[in-house]
Amino acid sequence: MMKRVMIAATLTLTLTLMPYGAMAQDVPGIEICTAEKTMERRTGCLQSNVNFLKSSLTKASLESQQKIDAANRQIDALKAAVIGLQNTVAQLQGQVQALGKPNGAAKDSSKDAPKAPAAK
Repeated sequence: MMKRVMIAATLTLTLTLMPYGAMAQDVPGIEICTAEKTMERRTGCLQSNVNFLKSSLTKASLESQQKIDAANRQIDALKAAVIGLQNTVAQLQGQVQALGKPNGAAKDSSKDAPKAPAAK
């Protein structure tokens, strides 16, 4: 008796959770149309194949475009990061050069250089 209740409960739960269209739904894909005898069925089969291929191409094209757009966004972000790093390197190089020279060295060198006599 208990087994019957468990089986009935499982079967009821399975049927209520299963989508109704999945029980008798045709799976789209490429079909072999040469097996069809009548011209109408063969034409319908070929049209179904064309529709499937068209939808597959549209889906693949959309996915490819999304991947390209994501890659372009990533490239732009990387370019911005490189520009920022180049600016940082330029600042650090300027600081290193400033540390390498004594303060006022450029001013002192102009004072020490002999001056040419003024033309009369």
